[in-house]
Amino acid sequence: MRRFLDLLYDGAAWLAALAMVGVLLMVLLSIVSRQVGFHVSGTDAYAGYSMAAAGFLALAHTLKRNEHIRVTLILGRLRGRAHHALEIWAHSAGVLLAALFAWYSVRLAWVSHKLNDISTSNDATPLWIPQLAMAVGAVILLVALIDDWILQLRGKRGTGRAAEALRNE
Repeated sequence: MRRFLDLLYDGAAWLAALAMVGVLLMVLLSIVSRQVGFHVSGTDAYAGYSMAAAGFLALAHTLKRNEHIRVTLILGRLRGRAHHALEIWAHSAGVLLAALFAWYSVRLAWVSHKLNDISTSNDATPLWIPQLAMAVGAVILLVALIDDWILQLRGKRGTGRAAEALRNE
């Protein structure tokens, strides 16, 4: 199961990276088309869709690498059972919020699909398509948070710190 979950998080990160390449391509296409004298409609909308997809699809991978921003002002001062209890509380709250976020993200994409909602910009893209990346990213984040929550409950979650947090500049 661990291997599958790690592949899921890594796969979502690779999709996020592809979405970032999509942002780059849309920006370059917009710039080049203006310089050459023709207009490619929808490049700004597709750059935005790709940026949103990159952000949401990278959430779980970022969490599992301990790169999310955490405020540890109180947590850093606690030891033993109090530290463990606060970690459990924080993970429980995170799972609850992620579950709500995933539920409403999936629901938004579903309703957009059912209503045939389209973008108001000139690309007229069915909105459920870019919303699907948000929903998938939110669901994978929920899975990652549940994974961390279970590891925390079992006392097997590492307390590794992000490399960036260790640097003082």
